[in-house]
Amino acid sequence: MEIKVLGTGCKKCKTLEAVTKQAVEELQLDAVVEKVEDIQQIMSYGIMQTPGLVVDGKVVLSGQLPDITLMKGILTQQQSK
Repeated sequence: MEIKVLGTGCKKCKTLEAVTKQAVEELQLDAVVEKVEDIQQIMSYGIMQTPGLVVDGKVVLSGQLPDITLMKGILTQQQSK
């Protein structure tokens, strides 16, 4: 699983990265989490608000900051696809 956290470095973006990494660790997923801060790359995903979350090339979250429970649900759902 390839996970990208999209954000320019604001507090919410950093928090999303931390929550994502925590969820990956707790779920013991075979995943790589990458932080994307380049505005051109972020814009290429077509999101209008950061932070954003991309799993295996698909935008699954934009402009939201989920708690750990919701994040685990998102990742589990994406893993089963």
